[in-house]
Amino acid sequence: MTSNPSLLLGLIGDNISRSHSPRLHRLAGAQNALRVRYDSLIPIDLGRAFETVLNESLDTGYRGLNITYPYKEKVVDLVRVHDPLVRAMGSVNTVLFEPEGPLGLNTDYTGFMAAYRAVRGNSEPGIVTMIGTGGVGRAVAFGLLGLGAHEVRLVDRDPAKAEALAEALNRAAPDLAVTIWVDAERAAAGATGLINCTPIGMYGYEGTVLTAAAMQGAEWAFDAVYTPADTQFLTEAKAAGLTIISGWELFFYQGVHAWKLFSGRDVDEPKLRDSLIRQEDAA
Repeated sequence: MTSNPSLLLGLIGDNISRSHSPRLHRLAGAQNALRVRYDSLIPIDLGRAFETVLNESLDTGYRGLNITYPYKEKVVDLVRVHDPLVRAMGSVNTVLFEPEGPLGLNTDYTGFMAAYRAVRGNSEPGIVTMIGTGGVGRAVAFGLLGLGAHEVRLVDRDPAKAEALAEALNRAAPDLAVTIWVDAERAAAGATGLINCTPIGMYGYEGTVLTAAAMQGAEWAFDAVYTPADTQFLTEAKAAGLTIISGWELFFYQGVHAWKLFSGRDVDEPKLRDSLIRQEDAA
């Protein structure tokens, strides 16, 4: 390999200093004898608007970018989106810079389904209460459609966001029961699965979206937060006897799927997982 990067990638988002994405993509590159530079691009730290950071990346040789909170919905109007499913969910977490212009894709959707199946196999999600209907929530909700959820209860402090997602889900699956709630604990009563798609629980946003008592009776829980992986939400869900699906699993699979889009190359997933865990433990 030369001293220059063979592949220039990056992540745009807020509060991403602890993200493991740079490590994942560098390790994936090493498996493929590619030197990867993966930059963390935080608009507020750069003193630039999100749109400016995106455009500057296009002009400075990046192959593509991952997009995270709070820009996954905002970027949709700034890129081409060919996949009708991604258009329907209204959330993009991966951008490829191509000669025709930036192309928006979503690997949160496929990553969530892969994470769910790795833990629960072919078991259907059942009745699911999902708290948070922003960018990752929209992708996870469409993942629930693909997994065969019977009913989705949407909880958000902003009812308009929940209503917009409900409309998108109903257009995609008219037979799906979708309801909108303001009180998360009421929405959790009788649910099979409990999902956190808010930033609550990540470093800098400590806490949980549900009390331990409200989790009683559910079968499984998923937290989109992965820094830290052992959030209060998942710790209390596990103590209540639920099967837990860590946000780390979503992070891993969305990253693997994004890597394949960026590079066109496969990775040895068990080897990549082992290398990531060992490096995280050593950090």
